[in-house]
Amino acid sequence: MGHTRTRGITLEKDGCRTVNKVWRGERIFARLGQVSQEEAERWLASELARRESDGNRRRSHRPLFADCAKRYLIESKQKRSVEVIAWHIKLLLPYIGALEIHQVHDATLEAFKADRRAGLPAVPGKPARPVSPTTINRSLEVVRTVLTRAARSWRDESSRPWLDMAPPLITMEEERQRPPHPLNWEEQDLLFRKLPPHLQKMALFDVNTGLRDENVCGLRWSWEQKVQEVGRSVFIVPAEEYKTGVPHVVILNDAAWSIVEKQRELASAAELENGTPKSDFVFTFRNGDRVNTMNNSGWQTARTSAGLVGVRVHDLRHTFATRLRLAGVAQEDRNALMGHKARSMPEHYAGADIGRLIEIANRVLDRQGTRTLLRVVNG
Repeated sequence: MGHTRTRGITLEKDGCRTVNKVWRGERIFARLGQVSQEEAERWLASELARRESDGNRRRSHRPLFADCAKRYLIESKQKRSVEVIAWHIKLLLPYIGALEIHQVHDATLEAFKADRRAGLPAVPGKPARPVSPTTINRSLEVVRTVLTRAARSWRDESSRPWLDMAPPLITMEEERQRPPHPLNWEEQDLLFRKLPPHLQKMALFDVNTGLRDENVCGLRWSWEQKVQEVGRSVFIVPAEEYKTGVPHVVILNDAAWSIVEKQRELASAAELENGTPKSDFVFTFRNGDRVNTMNNSGWQTARTSAGLVGVRVHDLRHTFATRLRLAGVAQEDRNALMGHKARSMPEHYAGADIGRLIEIANRVLDRQGTRTLLRVVNG
């Protein structure tokens, strides 16, 4: 093997030429065969030019919105809302996924906003249904977060920000907030009769505990803790699963406790019948699957049929809070039962505290004492 006049090109004993060269920390190796020195030099020059061009292209390339959205989704995998985030990203990608991150701004989002206002993309087999400004804004909030992280947190291998400019302002849709609609007893009876059986139980549990939708759907048997002094259990929702970021003790009044006991019986019966382990979720659907949200087609059909199209799942929580207030429950106790973050809330409960709160929560079952509900309409 002999060296030639160009470093990195060698002539083998059989007359073949080989390129073996380190260029900018990368090794270039190729067996060129029986070619002339000039041909070998032209090949090496061409390869160096190609690598130089690729390097320039990589250095000038800006991540696409799809790249940034993927990273945001990976970083959000521990969040309660990761499935919702993924849903919004899925809606956004056909519109801005292929754009470089610095190309995402109000103008490039107009087509997305226009289609969402018109109800596109539509559910297959159903007519397009325009979505509310609030729903559109939830998607735009995802865009805002991605842009902010690309500008302030994420860096490439040369420590350059993925978005090397201040993130543009994303104009949100003007929202018209609907006032809460706590149910009176007649409305509750009418609506609940229209619900599918599994949603009936979840709604009745919700209106007697004040839990948010995601906490009712995600309630786990592993969170149950027995309280010997009162002869029943509570559920302790972990801090990472609760909106305020602190654990919440779910107090079960008589109605909520009866539902839990019924679910326990059903789960045990299914376990014996099928020989499969019991699901950790208290409320399940069909084959033990978790219910993703109460705000599904069953809920929407029922409220339409009951003439209560403006009633949201979150209004069940408002109903519980309103009935507590109508029953004369003090603010501190309402905070504890509703899981509001307040300095006056205790960090630990004794059995006597649990018993007292159960007694208080039972006041919402008194139809006579919580019947008069005055609605004040503003605007």
